[in-house]
Parts: sequence; C-alpha cells; structure tokens
Amino acid sequence: MGEEAEVDFGDIHVFIDGVLVKVALFCLRLSASGRGFHVAFSNQAQESFLEGHRLAFEHLGGVPTRIRYDNLKPAVVKVLMGRDRLESARFIALRSHYGFDSFYCQPGIEGAHEKGGVEGEIGRFRRRHLVPIPRVGSLAELNSVLAAADHLDDDRRIGHRVETVGTVFAREAAVLGDLPSEAFPTFTELGAKVDTKARVCVRQAFYSVPATLAGRRVQVRLHADRVEICVGGRVVADHARSLHKGTETLQLDHYLEVLDRKPGALAGSVALAQARATGAFTETHQRFWDQARRQLGDSAGTRALCKVLLLHRSLPAPHRWGSITSLITTDTSSIAVSSWSR
Repeated sequence: MGEEAEVDFGDIHVFIDGVLVKVALFCLRLSASGRGFHVAFSNQAQESFLEGHRLAFEHLGGVPTRIRYDNLKPAVVKVLMGRDRLESARFIALRSHYGFDSFYCQPGIEGAHEKGGVEGEIGRFRRRHLVPIPRVGSLAELNSVLAAADHLDDDRRIGHRVETVGTVFAREAAVLGDLPSEAFPTFTELGAKVDTKARVCVRQAFYSVPATLAGRRVQVRLHADRVEICVGGRVVADHARSLHKGTETLQLDHYLEVLDRKPGALAGSVALAQARATGAFTETHQRFWDQARRQLGDSAGTRALCKVLLLHRSLPAPHRWGSITSLITTDTSSIAVSSWSR
C-alpha cells in the first residue's frame, strides 16, 4: 500500500461557454486502493504534467513511492535501452522535490498491460461522469465537476471487493510519503517582448500588458492554467491561459491611458468586448457612459468614463461602486459628469 501509482493523460470533449472543445484529462491512480485523481488542462504540455502531479499529491495528502508511466514527452527526452530513459530536467526536479521514483513501461505492445489500471480508469471515469458531454462556463468550472466526481467515486467498489475505494484509501493514505513543506513551482519561465499593441505572444496566443510597457522586454511565468507577466519580479498582468492558438486575451484596464487620448477607439475595441463578456464592464459602467456622452459628447464622455475606470486601480470595491452609482444619479449628473471630464 502506498508504494505504487500510475499516471497518464486522456482526451475528453466538453462544451466550454457553448463551444465543443477537446481538453486533456490528467489522471493519477493509486494501485492498491484504486483511488483516482482527475484534473483537466487545455493541453498536455509539461506545465500541465507537472501541475497535475502537484495537485494530485496535495489532494491525496501524500506521495506514493513509485509511479508508472509510458513514454510521455513531458517526462521523457529520449527512450534508451530496456526501461532506461533520459528524463527532462524539470521532471527530475519534480521527482527530487517530492521524493518518488519513476518506472517506465516497455514501448509498444510489450508494455501495453503494464499500466492498465490508469488506462482503464480514464475510460471508466469518462463513461460514468462525462456522459452526456458536460456543459460548463470555464475550465475551472469543469474541474469543480471533476472534483465532485472523484468524491462520489470514494463510495464505489472495484470488482468483487467488499470495501469501498474510500475505505481502502483511508488505510493507504496513512503510509504515503510526506508532502514537502513547499509546493514545487510548476511554471515555465520565458522571456518576451511587448509589441506595439501592448501584447506578448506566448505559445502562439496573445496576452495584454499595461500599454506603458510597449516595446519592452518582460518575463513570463507560464502556468498550466494561467499566464503571469512580470517586470523586475513584479507581476504586471495575470491572465487565464487560452485554450486556443491565435487568440487575444486583453484587459481593458491595460489600455485606459491610451483610450483617454484616443477615446474614439473604445467602442469597437476587443478589450471592451472581452470586459463585457467577463462582467468586468457592467451595466452600471454602461449607464454612466451613455449619460456622459449625451451631456458631453462622444469624446469628452468617453474620457469621463476612462477616468471612472481608473478609479478601479485605487478604490476598494465598496467605495468604487458607491462612487460610480452617485455619478449617474439624475439630480447631480450634470455636475458629476462635468467634474470627471476635466
């Protein structure tokens, strides 16, 4: 007990925000109890592979002695003779941090039976919990669904076993290796140059940064589920990692100084459309903007809106919403809007 586990990826389909997409399902299965941990990622990149291990160990509350793998690219750089493998530096660092050994199955048909537990687990989990195809609003919501499914599976019995998975796991958990005091940093560090549109390109997707950084070099921390952009060790932008190549993920706040100078660009901007879709730009903002443009004209009214949005950087949420609400009251609207336009 606690000595062996198996890890693999499997593909699953899910509707995210109404669009059918294929995502990667990471699975770690303990061999003795049969308890599995499942989490979805946008891809099978090394960041996802490493993050899957970290999350699995934290979920289980410990680390198995040895984990079986096939020749997953995030772990293996080169297949050598027999079971020997040249492992990637990041995977070696992960193993050293958590203190477990790796075991590699034979390539091809010879090794097909050597980690049948996790391969069967992925199929079983799909059939039981992912039919019909789930409909969720985000990858984070999908992972909440998967976590609930893992909890339900504690009550199942494998084959002819009398005890449930959860009962056996309660004994196995006591003999797992201890978690280290600090989690392993699973992100990849990259360098990037900000383009003229205040974006950085990371793995063929674009992410915004404050417009004042256009043309500068920045550091990128690429996580499995998000992208952090840093300058001098300070995080200046934090985005959810895109599910698709060629996409733009933009924050309206990053462009406010530019829009204050060029107010005509706001109405048709991608940043505004995305802010509306995420709820960052609310009906309250829209009512203020409409009223400001009626009283001051399009350009001055839009500048007034930009100044209100700039409040979000310094005011806590309760004061922020109170300030905006007071600005759109009927009796004082002319005075309030005029004061913001100066």
